[in-house]
Amino acid sequence: MIVSVAAPPSTTVLRLLPGVALCVAIAAGAELLLLGEHALLGDTPVEALVLAILLGTAVRTGWAPGPRFRPGIAFAARTLLEVAIVLLGASISAAMVIAAGPALVAGVAAVVAAALVISFGIGRLLGLPRRMAVLVACGNSICGNSAIAAVAPVIGASGEDVAASIAFTAVLGVGVVLGLPLLAPLLHLSGQQYGVLAGLTVYAVPQVLAATAPIGTIAVQMGTLVKLLRVLMLGPVVLVLSLLAGRGRARPKLSALVPWFIVAFLLLAALRSAGAVPAVALGPMAATASAFTILAMAALGLGTDLRVVARAGPRVIATVTLSLLLLGGISLALIRLLAII
Repeated sequence: MIVSVAAPPSTTVLRLLPGVALCVAIAAGAELLLLGEHALLGDTPVEALVLAILLGTAVRTGWAPGPRFRPGIAFAARTLLEVAIVLLGASISAAMVIAAGPALVAGVAAVVAAALVISFGIGRLLGLPRRMAVLVACGNSICGNSAIAAVAPVIGASGEDVAASIAFTAVLGVGVVLGLPLLAPLLHLSGQQYGVLAGLTVYAVPQVLAATAPIGTIAVQMGTLVKLLRVLMLGPVVLVLSLLAGRGRARPKLSALVPWFIVAFLLLAALRSAGAVPAVALGPMAATASAFTILAMAALGLGTDLRVVARAGPRVIATVTLSLLLLGGISLALIRLLAII
């Protein structure tokens, strides 16, 4: 009889160390660039989070980290980021949620539903197979790769469909993070308005943090709140697709539809609103969340190879790009409709 023995904590730490150290080095490089930026310009128009993504992407495009780095990079990209998101819950108060109101919640649901239909329609018009069009629509409308991974087994998508759908979103997501903040002054958006726009259009939660950080705290808070509302739409969408697909398809677990860190984020936000989080702890929690997020951005960059664009295929690229532009237009219309200030 073979008895499996769990690896001791020290072994786990040693496995994670090379990758985490690489992310720390890239994050440190981003901070140095930030200091140089301030010395030269007297300001920091490009935040450390964005610099970490750019540095990580540059490293990944020129050199693919070997197997010894991958566990630590994955840990920084996922676990540290999830902890950072949870800690951000302490910055969300009940007043902000109440100010958002049920109209915003309903608006987020409406935008996701409209984006799903539009993205699917564009994909089919451009000749994408039905399953591929569904994957691209869900990834574009809800939460990028996570939505694609959750939906794929429900609709019976092949590995090739999943790979092609995911390939371009990683690169385009970084492009959105870099370009979206430029719209805030061009469109005269307030921090709250821009946060709603970022939360509705940017693919992944870490990218929302990077895209909103240059605009300010209000943008980060509102962007995170709206994005998490958008992520919560994944459960109903997968349920509907599961019913449409019929029997015989694999159905994801509840934990895949409602990730633990979203529940923890909402719980911490509730504790903050109830006054159960000491004021003295808010500063260290915010600093820890910021540090972990920068490390996660470095890991995100290390997972982005610009050469995947050439392999994604022109129809996928066109579908995702057009869908994203239309999603941005719908989001701006919602901001005007709800008179968000």
